Amino acid sequence: MGIISWIILGLLAGAVAKMLLPGRAPGGLIGTTLIGVAGAFVGGWLSARFLNRPVETDFFDLYTWGAAIAGSLVLLIGIRILVGNSRE
Repeated sequence: MGIISWIILGLLAGAVAKMLLPGRAPGGLIGTTLIGVAGAFVGGWLSARFLNRPVETDFFDLYTWGAAIAGSLVLLIGIRILVGNSRE
């Protein structure tokens, strides 16, 4: 996958992660994209490292999407723990 594909995947994975974990979080569209792209990389790395299942290079692979969303959720939870509610 190219960089544009990773950004699109990250944007969508970050949006899905925010839908699964609603609430106030720092970011917005740019924050969601950054969390999603970083989450896609983290999810792919965790999958290859600990589950012995490297992420395929196909954009429409269900496992790639699952790893990206899971990585985005991990990062979103971590950011909420570290930063807390930024709108208090």
